Amino acid sequence: MTIRHRITLLVLLMFVALASIGGYATYQARRSADQVREVTQGVVPSALASSDLVAEVKDVQLATMTLVYAPDANMVSQAQAQLTTKQEQLRRSLEVQARAAASHAQKGLVTQADESLANYFAAIDETEKMKAAGKNELAQAFLFADVGEYRNELEGIVETMRIEKNRQKDDAIGALNGMLATTTSAIGGATAVAIAMLIGIGVLLYRQITRPLMRMQSEMSEIASKQDFTRRVPVARMDEIGRSIAAFNDMIEKIEQSSLQLKQKTADIQAMLQNMQQGILTVVDGGIVHGEYSAYLEAIFESEDIAGRDVMSLVFGDTSLDADTRSQVEAAIHACIGEDAINFAFNEHLLVNEVARAMADGRIKTLDLSWSAITDETDTVMRLMLCVRDVTELRRLAAESTEQKRQLEMIGEILAVSQDKFHQFVESAKGFIHDNERIIGQHEHADESALAELFRNMHTIKGNARTYGLRHLTSIVHEAEQRYDEMRRLGAGEAWDREASIAELARVKAAVEHYATINEVNLGRTGPVGSVHQPQSGRYMVVDRSHIDESLRLVDSVGEDDLLGLVGMRDTVRRTLRLLDTESFAQALSGPIDSLPSLASELGKSAPTVTIDDNGYRLRRHASGALRDVFTHLLRNSVDHGIESADERTAVGKPAAGAIEVEVGVDAGALQITLSDDGRGLALARIRSIAVERGWIEPNQEIGDEAVARFIFRAGFSTAKAVTEVSGRGVGMDAVKEMLEREHGRIELRFTDERRGAEFRRFQTIVYLPEAWVVDSLGAPVGRDAPVAASVKAARGDALA
Repeated sequence: MTIRHRITLLVLLMFVALASIGGYATYQARRSADQVREVTQGVVPSALASSDLVAEVKDVQLATMTLVYAPDANMVSQAQAQLTTKQEQLRRSLEVQARAAASHAQKGLVTQADESLANYFAAIDETEKMKAAGKNELAQAFLFADVGEYRNELEGIVETMRIEKNRQKDDAIGALNGMLATTTSAIGGATAVAIAMLIGIGVLLYRQITRPLMRMQSEMSEIASKQDFTRRVPVARMDEIGRSIAAFNDMIEKIEQSSLQLKQKTADIQAMLQNMQQGILTVVDGGIVHGEYSAYLEAIFESEDIAGRDVMSLVFGDTSLDADTRSQVEAAIHACIGEDAINFAFNEHLLVNEVARAMADGRIKTLDLSWSAITDETDTVMRLMLCVRDVTELRRLAAESTEQKRQLEMIGEILAVSQDKFHQFVESAKGFIHDNERIIGQHEHADESALAELFRNMHTIKGNARTYGLRHLTSIVHEAEQRYDEMRRLGAGEAWDREASIAELARVKAAVEHYATINEVNLGRTGPVGSVHQPQSGRYMVVDRSHIDESLRLVDSVGEDDLLGLVGMRDTVRRTLRLLDTESFAQALSGPIDSLPSLASELGKSAPTVTIDDNGYRLRRHASGALRDVFTHLLRNSVDHGIESADERTAVGKPAAGAIEVEVGVDAGALQITLSDDGRGLALARIRSIAVERGWIEPNQEIGDEAVARFIFRAGFSTAKAVTEVSGRGVGMDAVKEMLEREHGRIELRFTDERRGAEFRRFQTIVYLPEAWVVDSLGAPVGRDAPVAASVKAARGDALA
């Protein structure tokens, strides 16, 4: 019989015995519980209730005497009510005694009590009637005669009932005590028998299982401690324990085989570490490099002194890492080894992944570092593994590839701009850079106006670069613009750093010249189309060959005697010559206009339509740069602030895409360019609130709409709620005003509605420039007698800031 069979039989016998003992104990306990419930819920309460009957009869007697001897009607009424209540209580109490009667004698007493109670209260009713008839002496005599007789009878019956109930209670309690004693003895005996059986089974289990297992454990522990996997545990019998020992011996044999395989794999790993072309080491507790590492590591560090060294000295010595970063790396290494693997996850970002290391001969090696955690079965980090790669050549090739890619991107950006426009942009940018160099050179301590002009010039360069899609230049100029903006906000006196400003400006200048060099050297575009020399102070001009050919054709077609033909030829040639070196306003503004769709996309708006009515006027080419700078701001601000989003426009019945109109004319000896859009109008309420915030006007000061509108020309004014690359830095209309004043021009706003005091008002922006900037394409004189440009009935958008 096996151990399992023996244990199963013993357990079955134990369960049978315990079940029998437990069943008997349960039966006795249930009987005792029923007896207790009968005594506590039936006999005892019934005995107590019988005692209460005696007291209630006494109360009836007192109420009857009060009724008979009451001096007034009020006490009589109270006694009658009390008697009625007590009669009902007595009847209910007798009903309780009837339900709880345990013998015929008790039932008979209850019946007698019911009859006596009826007679008692009948006598009381007779007494009450006598009292009511005024026969007080007769009522008193009746009270002590008939009423007293019935009362004594009822008291006797109730007292007998009480005695009978108390006797029943005493008998029940005695029987209950006897049963509880019997139950206690039975349960104690059953418990003793169960304990004896468990002791016997425990002894048997010890002899059959525990002692053999202890012997087997001792021998197994000796094998494990000595690591002698050639030994085997002897098998005494082939029961469960014997089979367990046999399985252990099989396991030892497999461990012996695995140990041999492990030794072979260790040898293989050592061979790999000696021959692999990658540096691998492990860091143990204390930040020390373990003695086993790949041989290629010596070639990377050009040293054989690796094992046992401090990893910070070996890997991060002679590198460009600062002291703070080195301390972070060292702290992270110590925080990981010996701790839970989650510590490595939390601190991995502090372990540097690339360093530049100076070698003994002065060469710089770029080392790529890859960190991994080696954990045990409890997920505790035992070591850190570090893979080191020499990526010096790879980084050099990547840098060259990146620079080549950047060069190709810049060439693509330049080719996307016409030769004339790119040349004009470069000349304009160099002019603004030269102005900034002059300002920086003239100011030891820059004031607010100098910083504002520096910022406006740089903002204009960035706007023009964005217009032509020169992305690499835009990012560099944007950084310089941010520096100027920071100096403006911190205060000119404290923030001014001439050397830093000169260096920043030199970086922008180098970027512009780099673009210009690529355009001239790589692409062979050396200036405006058709020019032989660079324009200098208006000495040269660009001439379309078709104009010369047309003039020669007219000269050749007229005879010497044809006076009218000669006059007509003269006028035609004069008109043709007047148009030399001019361009249409659409051509001059094509750059800023072409950039509006991408700007609208950035702002989440639909691209606007732009209409230019030049009324037959053409712009002299030398003036196109300044005009383009001005309208770069005006057009971009119109899209940013003036024209609403597509959802806002459609909600008020407007087309999703906005419309911008530009009209050209000459009036009072000046070129007049009117710009308007169909936005919601100038945000006068917003402008006024900003003026109040900045202390320009008092909160309750009365001021006209025209005066409020003029605040947008103040330096630093902006209604933008957030700073972006497009707006919000406080440069806009003040920059336009400054540009126009440098060119002897001016700018005005003109309201086109009558909604004075409204939150928004529709208006036009009118730019005035010298009359000499334009030529009438029909050859008509341009001056005081020239026609006035028609008024454009459209609206400018939100605040131009």
